[in-house]
Amino acid sequence: MEVLSDGHLLAEAPRGLDDDSVLFSDVVAGGVFRVPPGGGVIETVVERRRGIGGLLPDAGGGILVTGRDLAIVTPGDEPRTLLAPDGATGLNDLTSDGVGGVLVGVLRFRPMAGEDPVPGEVWHVPCAVEQSRVVARDVLWPNGIGVSPDGTTLYVADFAQSLVFAYDREDGAQRIFARAPRGSCDGLAIDSGGGVWVALGPGEGIARFSPDGALDEILEIPGAFVSSLVFTGADLRTLIVTTATQVLRGESPVAGAAVMPTAFG
Repeated sequence: MEVLSDGHLLAEAPRGLDDDSVLFSDVVAGGVFRVPPGGGVIETVVERRRGIGGLLPDAGGGILVTGRDLAIVTPGDEPRTLLAPDGATGLNDLTSDGVGGVLVGVLRFRPMAGEDPVPGEVWHVPCAVEQSRVVARDVLWPNGIGVSPDGTTLYVADFAQSLVFAYDREDGAQRIFARAPRGSCDGLAIDSGGGVWVALGPGEGIARFSPDGALDEILEIPGAFVSSLVFTGADLRTLIVTTATQVLRGESPVAGAAVMPTAFG
């Protein structure tokens, strides 16, 4: 895979933009950064903010980011908080709900401080933010989040248990969808065929699970803590992968499922 950026403390939350540039965060060092189309000098888009495990572009021109809360950051304006649940220690990864809102994981313990896991949850934050609510529970360390192409299933990676849970979006019923073949379950992405691609953290790779939860293949990324991934490009066949220290780009044999921008701006 091609190296787009190097030398980070914990690169995370990759997202492709319409101009083929790539956004990503550094959870530990702080900030959101942009890789120009074709590579080149890295631009700082959001300064200092730490703990960003998930981000999405907003149709209004800002960027939705996690961290101590869920906020939208628009150039020239102060960050605007959208969600800050009582007792939350941080908000981690997220994905679009497909209609302008967002699904976001909420932490109830401090993993970087070595605290024992406490169950968190996933919130749905619609454009009418006052209607925000919990839609998935009983996940210790909510990480990567995705929605099946038909919109019926919510997938949530649990890093603490090395599992991916599947939730029925109609009634919230939970089941174990897949177990990490090695390492753990960090960020995830969904392809157009309903396959679930999971970053294996210390497992030095990415696992693809078929829609029935069977392990299909593993993309090897030797020597790397693989934190997250996203499909991007006009045909959604460009695969962007973040490791602890690098942002990588390669080609996927299948197209990804589109992840829509939010509409909070």
